[in-house]
This record gives sequence, structure tokens and C-alpha cells, in this order.
Amino acid sequence: MLKVKNLQKTFNPGTINAKTALCGLSLTLNEGDFVTVIGGNGAGKSTLLNAIAGVWKPDYGTVEIDGIDVTKMPEHKRAKFLGRVFQDPMKGTAPDMEIAENLCIAARRGTHRHLRWGFRANERKQYRELLATLELGLENRLSSKVGLLSGGQRQAVTLLMATLRKPKLLLLDEHTAALDPKTASKVLSLTDKLVRENNLTTLMITHNMHDAIAYGNRLIMMHEGRILIDVSGEEKKNLTIPDLLQLFEKASGSEFTNDKVILSK
Repeated sequence: MLKVKNLQKTFNPGTINAKTALCGLSLTLNEGDFVTVIGGNGAGKSTLLNAIAGVWKPDYGTVEIDGIDVTKMPEHKRAKFLGRVFQDPMKGTAPDMEIAENLCIAARRGTHRHLRWGFRANERKQYRELLATLELGLENRLSSKVGLLSGGQRQAVTLLMATLRKPKLLLLDEHTAALDPKTASKVLSLTDKLVRENNLTTLMITHNMHDAIAYGNRLIMMHEGRILIDVSGEEKKNLTIPDLLQLFEKASGSEFTNDKVILSK
């Protein structure tokens, strides 16, 4: 479903501030793979997601989604293949619009637009049923402005919006990092449920080692723009945090020292 080949990206090339964020990175995801991505600051995690989403073009390399080369495709055209949830709960929704209106926009993504009423009665019923699965009481707040929701409620709605049309690829960029632990746990459980029920191919960045091990069928660890560790199947199921740190040290020749990740163990 995703094939990234020899991806290279350097920011501010030819200047004193030049920074190589991706170093010939290659990655393949099969349909239904749920891959967690972990690594320290500057490892290239978000740069990888942005390259896949088309936020910027790589200097070298190619990106294919479901067999289609999207490397030169602009971000807005690539969006029809993708669902995405950001770290900031304020992104991904229109705060001054109602919950129902936001869901309606997500349902129309990638389709031709017409001059007609925003959404029909049967759609309102569908949205109410979808929101009820969140168990947050939002099914009774269809006309509420999204900007009035809490961070956790907003991320839950954004998840629904991102998965409503069953995207070819779901990109999650530390989407629980800004939430309190209890809310983050609920949003992660919802994420796992939506991914499994819809068999969504998913790439999830996290700074939490426990979450990286607990969720998905595959784990990759990045360092300095490269993938150092790639484990799946039984190896991932049996993985512990000390095992992961030991694998990193063996592959990189140095200790893993990122405080944010270490403290989240």
C-alpha cells in the first residue's frame, strides 16, 4: 500500500544551517499494516510523514501509494489517498463549524462538489451513530461548534473524519502527545479500534515506547534520517522496552538519550 524508495531530504542546502532529515530511507507497508514509528528529536519521523503527504518534495527518491507514483503529485491531490491526524488538536477541523458540518466535509473529500444542501437527514443519522461509538456523548451535540470541544473530544472527531472514507493510508503524527494520559489512552484505544475494524494501513508516530510496542503489528525506530530497527510479528509481540533500547544501542553504536522518549517509558 505504501512504497518509499531512497528518500532523501535536506533543508537549507548549501548553507551553514543545512540539515539532512532523511538519508536514502526506504520503507514498504503492506495493506493492513499498522506500523508504529519511534525515535528521538530530529530522527526524521515527521519529515517522513510530510514527504508522504506531499507537504514538501524529496530531493531524491520516490513515494508510491497503492501502486501510484505520487512523488510529484501536489499535496491537495494526494489528500484523496490519505487520512491524517496531527499532534495539535486544533488542526484537522474547522473550529467555527458544527461537528456535523466537519463530518460532512470529510465525507465529501475527493469527490466532485455540487450546489446543494450541505448534508441530508440520512447523513445526520449516520453521523449520530458514528459519534455514539466514541462514547463521549457527542452524538447529542451535532450542532455544537468543534472549537468548543475539549482536546480529547476534538482528536476523537478528527479521527472519525480521517477514517470516514477509509483512506488508502492513515498518518498519525503523535496525535495523543498533547493530551493528558487518561484522554490519550482513550484516543489510542479508539485509534486501534478504527484501524482494525476498517483494516486501515497506518503509520503512527509516537514518543512513547510503551505505546510503540503495545500497538500495531510492526515497529520501526528511526535515527538521523534512517531506519535502524524494524521488527514485526512474534518478535514485536515479545519485545520489551529494555530490549528496544538494547537493539538501538547495538544498531547505532551509542546510547539512546532522548529525554522525552525515555521519560515516557
